[in-house]
Amino acid sequence: MPNWMAPRVAFIAVGLAMSPTAPVSAQDYSPDAVSMFHELKQQPNDLARYAYLIREIPKLPVSDQQLAMQMFASVENELGLYNEAVHDFPLKSYIAVDATLPTPAEWKPADAAEVITELAADRRIVLINEAHHDAHTRQLTLALLPRLRALGFNYFAVEALSNKDDQLMQRGYPVKDSGTEYLHEPTYGDIVRTAIKLGFTLVSYDADTGTMQDREAGQANNLYRKVFARDPHARLFVHAGYAHIDKAKGRLGNTAPMAMHLQQLTGIEPLSIDQTQFREQLPGKPDAYQKLIRDFPPNGPTVLVNRTTGRPWSDHPERYDLNVLLPPADTGGVESGYIQLLTTVRDTDRDHLMLANHLNKQRPDWLTLSNGRIPYAIRTTLCKTRFPCVVDAHYVNEPDEAITADRYAFMQGDAASKLYLRPGRYRLRAWDIRGRTLSQKIITVH
Repeated sequence: MPNWMAPRVAFIAVGLAMSPTAPVSAQDYSPDAVSMFHELKQQPNDLARYAYLIREIPKLPVSDQQLAMQMFASVENELGLYNEAVHDFPLKSYIAVDATLPTPAEWKPADAAEVITELAADRRIVLINEAHHDAHTRQLTLALLPRLRALGFNYFAVEALSNKDDQLMQRGYPVKDSGTEYLHEPTYGDIVRTAIKLGFTLVSYDADTGTMQDREAGQANNLYRKVFARDPHARLFVHAGYAHIDKAKGRLGNTAPMAMHLQQLTGIEPLSIDQTQFREQLPGKPDAYQKLIRDFPPNGPTVLVNRTTGRPWSDHPERYDLNVLLPPADTGGVESGYIQLLTTVRDTDRDHLMLANHLNKQRPDWLTLSNGRIPYAIRTTLCKTRFPCVVDAHYVNEPDEAITADRYAFMQGDAASKLYLRPGRYRLRAWDIRGRTLSQKIITVH
């Protein structure tokens, strides 16, 4: 492992990730980081962003490399390299020295979607967070959308959406310019599609200028202005990042989080759901997350419920109402995107046939979405001997600009993997780092 990768572990207490498309101020970041953000925005596609970061991260000062690794892991996530993303930007579960973890004698595991639905029955605002580089933290939002819609929730606010795509609701699906690069990840696209189909009114609300405090207050003001000022009886579901959902100060230092501002503006206490405090690291290391999943093995998104009172467990109830535990996604043999030689990530042709003993690149089991999606085998033959190469699965009647149903990036030849797709017809498109189509075919998933 190169020396520059050593200081990679991030503590969840750090709080927020920056939007990759947000304007950056020299007073907030070093000149090198500002230059990195600028150049990253100029890259023509996600694969080019991946290659740019691999090339530039070693050149950055050590103080900027953790931020850059977060950007790199987010790009891996957007390319379908889910385990690699978690490996390359581990968020360590941080526990206060005097904190006590729940025990099986007093607490029991329960299905997170069922418990949250019960808690939300008489609430007006529900907030859930994600780790931007880990699409696993989007699975629960997908499960909650139909349940909350059935309860009467009618607005769905999405941090990654921009306010520039005024045709989104009519079109029915997001495109690459519908929001930030986070939205390029297929599960995030699935969230937006599902919300539109269910009849939610979608709300963009991010405020990406000014200081951290300006952003938190700006997000809350946007939500109030776009939702409650127009519809006093609205019921709002918000999908946000990290500590934006906190109802008290702490994870952002002395900065008041968005949820705290929103409660003050509306007079409504939100139901806040945290998914980022206790998370898997790859490779696994002894920590609070490992102890919790050992004591309470989760089969899917899980919360802990008190055996006596029935209330859900939160390690910081003043900040959020419950913690969600996600089952480990490790399928074994997970590698960093940096372990391969940098020469494997370039615009290159292969001049020999694919080998019979190809490399099988594993992807996490949660991609089945509780058996709603079916694995479909793919091989690097789709790439026509040109690497790196991305294989996109588009709904059959949608254009290349639409967010894919699933995708996977092959960084080298002689490999196989799987896409996870709902039953239906799809157009597979393989493309290279310059965006050129390498192959296409129509498939049917049964």
